[in-house]
Amino acid sequence: MPQRHPLFEEVESLQNLLVSHATGGAEDEAEYTRLRQVVLSEPSIEAATPRFIRTSRSLGQFWQFIKNKYPTYAERRRYLWDEFAPMLDLLEKGGVAPSDAVVSESLEKFDSAHVQAAWSKALDRRASDPEGAITIARTLLESVCKHILEEAEVPYEDSPDITKLYKQTAEHLNLAPSQHTEAVFKQILGGCTAVVEGLGALRNRLSDSHGKGKAGVKPAPRHAELAVNLAGALAVYLLATKNARNEAAA
Repeated sequence: MPQRHPLFEEVESLQNLLVSHATGGAEDEAEYTRLRQVVLSEPSIEAATPRFIRTSRSLGQFWQFIKNKYPTYAERRRYLWDEFAPMLDLLEKGGVAPSDAVVSESLEKFDSAHVQAAWSKALDRRASDPEGAITIARTLLESVCKHILEEAEVPYEDSPDITKLYKQTAEHLNLAPSQHTEAVFKQILGGCTAVVEGLGALRNRLSDSHGKGKAGVKPAPRHAELAVNLAGALAVYLLATKNARNEAAA
């Protein structure tokens, strides 16, 4: 069984402090500042950190946010518990894998809210909602491909198949196997294409994007983790290639 991440208790303390403050309690400003800094300084949970923690630099700012968002104490408690759940779930399992932080950092540099949101949701749902995570993994790749093509003013179909969309993006970035003669590059790039095809098939077979019969297969968290990790790694590779081409052309 995975060991809890050392920050679990600190994040739980921040949750309890904010719940208390949102329901009439008078909490210590210095303690909020300390706990907030602890959370914001931990890259492994960055993707799961609620936005209001980033924007509320003081308890006063948090109070203005929460009192305008929900009028009752019960609604505020439920909202805060739900918002903290992804962070606490990750930390309870020992924290995220190193690759999660790498992908998160790379995608944050990419100017696309849709891409960043898709990655964050995919991370959050791997364990609690495997079907949803698999759907979002495919959405992540689709969003990255579309943004790369749009930036280059390359037209694409309104509702393209993910495999066709990826192949079009790969050709634009000179990543299609047919564009290379070295056997090792053809093999690696062909493997990338196979990953996309596999994600599309996995999404159609196991995700929540289609109805299921009585014998429908239900994905396990390990299936979702595989889909999300593959999609994240390939998304970073596409963006890195795009950036390298842009720098070379500058």
